[in-house]
Amino acid sequence: MTPSTSSQEPVGSSASSVLEIDINEGILIQDADQKDDTVESDDVTVTGHVEQPNSSEENKRTLRDQLRKTLSQSKPVHSATRSRRDITLNEQDIIASKVAGYEPRSYFVLTDAGKPVFFSRTAEDDVDNTTSMIGVMQALISVFLDDNDKLRCINAGRTRINFLLRPPLYYVCISSWGEPESVTRTHLEYLHLQILSVVTASQLRRIFERRTNFDLRRLLNGAESFLLSLLKRLEFDFSMTLTSLHCLRLRPSLRKRIADALVPQSKAKDILYIMLVAWGQVVTLIRPRKHSIHPADIHIILNTIHSPSIYDSPAPSSWIPVCLPKYNSQIFVNAYISFLRREDEHNSSSTQQNQDCSRAQLQSVALVCISSGGDMDLIRGWCNDAAQKLESEGTLDELINSCQTRQSSYVVSDLGIPGLRHFIYKSRRHVQITMPAFEDPYEDATSRRRLVTLYQILHDAIHAKSGQDGTLKLQYIRTDKESLLGWITQPFEIYLSLSHRLPKTAAINAANAVVNWIKKEETQLFLQDAPVF
Repeated sequence: MTPSTSSQEPVGSSASSVLEIDINEGILIQDADQKDDTVESDDVTVTGHVEQPNSSEENKRTLRDQLRKTLSQSKPVHSATRSRRDITLNEQDIIASKVAGYEPRSYFVLTDAGKPVFFSRTAEDDVDNTTSMIGVMQALISVFLDDNDKLRCINAGRTRINFLLRPPLYYVCISSWGEPESVTRTHLEYLHLQILSVVTASQLRRIFERRTNFDLRRLLNGAESFLLSLLKRLEFDFSMTLTSLHCLRLRPSLRKRIADALVPQSKAKDILYIMLVAWGQVVTLIRPRKHSIHPADIHIILNTIHSPSIYDSPAPSSWIPVCLPKYNSQIFVNAYISFLRREDEHNSSSTQQNQDCSRAQLQSVALVCISSGGDMDLIRGWCNDAAQKLESEGTLDELINSCQTRQSSYVVSDLGIPGLRHFIYKSRRHVQITMPAFEDPYEDATSRRRLVTLYQILHDAIHAKSGQDGTLKLQYIRTDKESLLGWITQPFEIYLSLSHRLPKTAAINAANAVVNWIKKEETQLFLQDAPVF
């Protein structure tokens, strides 16, 4: 590893930081202003060359001495200033080169005893190297913990290694994408939440109190698909970065009919949440009165139902225990997941060819009921009745037709704003986002990754997530391909990509035009006034 400088950072900062997912944000409630995350005084950026240690105390002391020597020779970096509101960036300072492409990030989960739990890249010929890396990671973390310090980040050229400590588990991400540190820290937080959805916090604590060297992979057997699916979602799902919900665009009258069909007619004390999900987006969410659900828990539910082990199951419905960490990280609740089909699809040919061609369509609408009780027959009966009502009233047909004909989505050209290429808008009151479909010049995956990385840089700068002096109301970035604007106000938060030929005044005008368009369309774009029971 070679020493890094602030010029290698995407937005001129090499300070490390912590991003905690705000536990006070709820969905469908007033989103009060939250305090921005701060950087703890023990944050440290480590540079230098580290030899792989073994388990002996002598080598551990040698490693500690070597690290201390490296740190004593480096300039301390505990905060970073960023007073500029306009930044001109060379594309190579933001993303990896086109030759290297976006090499997949590497994620590791290990126990505080150094036992491997999960890693995202599992090539058989790389097992020895991975095992060695985990040993080095555990040793590095231990060195700092022995000194009552925390290792948060290592910068090595363009590569950044992030550490998140959630004892008894440690999380590590290695990335060379050029995104802010807060982004990969968010990814590690979500990995932790997804693991807690399978093994509760109380279970983890009891297990490792009894056996510090317990092999957690035994308990997580079969759950790897959930973790891999989550990492894929984190690449492009900006609603997770913004701790918000991305709802399906739908006519208010149709959304209301769907919601009314799903409200329990009698008091169901064990039912916590009812969700209808279409094409990967929430259509409606029914909840108990005066009760909210954290967006992070919604993302755990969405990831769970769309993981291959559930989504590709031949069974039309599943009943699984799941922990919603923001609701209660100590207990399991039960999730009944039913994929809905239209009558003509029930009666269609059951040949393998037809099943393969229509599987994505048949399982694109899912009814999810979260309950604290274990009466599966009662929940199944209610879900079957609700599904039958949706079908008999023609509501399910309308919903599927709306998705298939793309009435439930839109493209940036629908707004008719010159120079506008893409945007993400967050309604802070609804804690929801909306965005157009990706199209030229962001149709291919590499271009989308580049755009998302730029959005993340804007978001990080505005919210001062990585040690900046303070938050910003407006941030402007120009590359050789586009210009980008980030703007936050009390009611909304918006990020735009525009032609790099547009002057800044035109970018501001475009942002205002987008805001005005969304105000006209917000009844279709956002889930509002969902019923309660």
